[in-house]
Amino acid sequence: MVGSIVSFQMSELERAAERVRQVVPPTPQYAWPKLKRRTGCTVWVKHENHTPTGAFKVRGGIIYLDRLKELQPNVAGVITATRGNHGQSISFAAARAGVRATIYVPLGNSPDQNSAIQGFGARLVEVGRDFDEAKHVALGVAANESLHFIPSFHPYLVLGVASYALELFRALGDLDTVYVGVGMGSGICGLIAVRDLLGLKTEIVGVGAIKAPASARSFAAGKVVNAESALTFADGVATREPHEDAVATILRGAARFVEVSEDEIAEAMRIYFDDTHQIAEGAGAAPLAALLQERERMAGRSVGVIMTGGNIERARLLQVLSGTTPVAG
Repeated sequence: MVGSIVSFQMSELERAAERVRQVVPPTPQYAWPKLKRRTGCTVWVKHENHTPTGAFKVRGGIIYLDRLKELQPNVAGVITATRGNHGQSISFAAARAGVRATIYVPLGNSPDQNSAIQGFGARLVEVGRDFDEAKHVALGVAANESLHFIPSFHPYLVLGVASYALELFRALGDLDTVYVGVGMGSGICGLIAVRDLLGLKTEIVGVGAIKAPASARSFAAGKVVNAESALTFADGVATREPHEDAVATILRGAARFVEVSEDEIAEAMRIYFDDTHQIAEGAGAAPLAALLQERERMAGRSVGVIMTGGNIERARLLQVLSGTTPVAG
């Protein structure tokens, strides 16, 4: 099946961005000198780790719940599946909207993410071996209990997330290249949509983990290709089943797709800590890992990297900072 390209009008984006700003102040973008020395290019880091949930996805949750309440004022409750940041986003936004939320996570999910999701008020259920299995269970529960299922990719989520891209491009103009991690795809699709609305020539590069190859395989094949597993410790890019609309949008608007290893992701996390004193989760560090892989290609250019979040539990962070690469699962 062929997906639809996600797009919206500038007026719609402006309204959504203003709504997001009422809850999430614009996050900074900094050009860190140590990163410039290390990579040989000017590196602008978009710090989406500086939001109320520690990750970019909260922007999408705010807009989705706003639209849902407009369309279904008496909605009984919402349900979704997540490895963490999407779940925090929906829990946060549902609480603000006065809507009951149930969040499904896979067995063995990060205790830190689980407690954060619960902290915002949602009911949490653990089931399945990975995100995609948890998602399918949640879909069945939604049908049986008449709950509204919130997918991990939807035009409303992209519209909200796109507010970070609007902030970035309006602050910096026509960057040569932006690297962004790809899980279900809201972040990269928001960047593509805003880049095109502003008429910029910035190339956008998707980044994934070698051990979660579905998005990279889909980009290479020009269609959705599912993977057998997604065993990466970078939870935010750990998906086996890409969304067809996300794939269609990425195929139209991304320059290329870069895959990075677990060791490269862990090293990028250490570099972020050393060079910026910021804590990046695995998916948040993956774009920097891709830039480091392509440093010769990017020499002398102005490059953006999206630090999508900083939600990593202390035990795993200590592993990374000690020089060890965490094992997924």
